[in-house]
Amino acid sequence: MPRFHCPLPLAAGRQITLPPEAARHVQVLRLQPGDALTLFNGEGGQWSAIVARMGRSEVLADVVEHQAVEREAARAVHLVVGMPANERMDWLVEKATELGAASIQPVAAARSVLKLSGERAQRRQAHWQAIAVAACEQSGRNRVPPVHAPLPLAEWLRTAPAPGPGDARLVLSLRDDSRPLAQAAGAAGVLRVLHGPEGGLTAQEEDAARGQGFAPASLGSRVLRAETASVAALAVLTLGG
Repeated sequence: MPRFHCPLPLAAGRQITLPPEAARHVQVLRLQPGDALTLFNGEGGQWSAIVARMGRSEVLADVVEHQAVEREAARAVHLVVGMPANERMDWLVEKATELGAASIQPVAAARSVLKLSGERAQRRQAHWQAIAVAACEQSGRNRVPPVHAPLPLAEWLRTAPAPGPGDARLVLSLRDDSRPLAQAAGAAGVLRVLHGPEGGLTAQEEDAARGQGFAPASLGSRVLRAETASVAALAVLTLGG
């Protein structure tokens, strides 16, 4: 059944106008009045709905009932990613969303190829957020992970939320004192996982992260691409059990 993100107040018996992007998808799929839809607004669960009327650019839908369906990971993994260049960041956002990332914070590190600021950063953030929405529609997630505005790594480290009791902060590292990721994460229910861009974090950046309470964690002896590291870390932390 087609699934659409609909960031509107939803209630059984209400008729709504689908957002433009969802309406375009309905038209592309050649759905007709009476066809069934699934809607979600990111506030929990999903809603069954029926196409009520098709216009040239407007689609009306009747909301039928709420379904208390959640497909979130058992633990909240917040990714802090040194932005890889070009389409690789798009791929990272899509796959991280599918694998259950709770949020994605892009950061610019010393070795980052991609540098963003001002209006260009806002456009890229909106683009990545749209990719996360599409990945939720495809994967069945009913809560959309926020993709935060890009920040310099040093600024993010200064302003990052303090960890709560039992939370874990981890930095992916190739140093000898790193523990395997699953072991370093332990039983923490909320994790922030930091990794670098192409070329990794500099020694100074990793030391700064450690100084802010990030414990070194390893994905093994092989050197992974930046976008691969995110996916591998999420697989270990959200699919391991």
